[in-house]
Amino acid sequence: MESWLFYALLSALSAALVSIFGKVGLQGIDSNAATAVRSIIMALFLIGVTALQGSLQHIPDVFADRKALLFICLSGIAGATSWLFYFLALKVGKISQVAPIDKLSVVFSVLLAMLIFQEKISLIHGLGILLIACGGLVLAIF
Repeated sequence: MESWLFYALLSALSAALVSIFGKVGLQGIDSNAATAVRSIIMALFLIGVTALQGSLQHIPDVFADRKALLFICLSGIAGATSWLFYFLALKVGKISQVAPIDKLSVVFSVLLAMLIFQEKISLIHGLGILLIACGGLVLAIF
């Protein structure tokens, strides 16, 4: 198995656990407060992982490159808004409806990659993206 596929599958499994643990944890509490606490836990965990890997010395490199820093910040803001909306949706909706709609991010990502980076997709990949979009909507609506 190629490493990117292995890591992508681990990412998908971890994302699935976000839904499960998040839904249980949101019972009776504010979703924005929960997201803030989750973000603190994530930051501490990621700093620990970075330290264990011996990569803390690379953090200043991100701040030294203004363009990289700008886009990392924009990515962080986009991720934070995604989490805020995701936890709000989980608080009031069913995982079986919220998660498929959230996965429409795959469709949006590919469309944006085509527009911004001029990435080309084959007919079969286009069909797969269309099926993801249709499948997400069917799972959420019906």
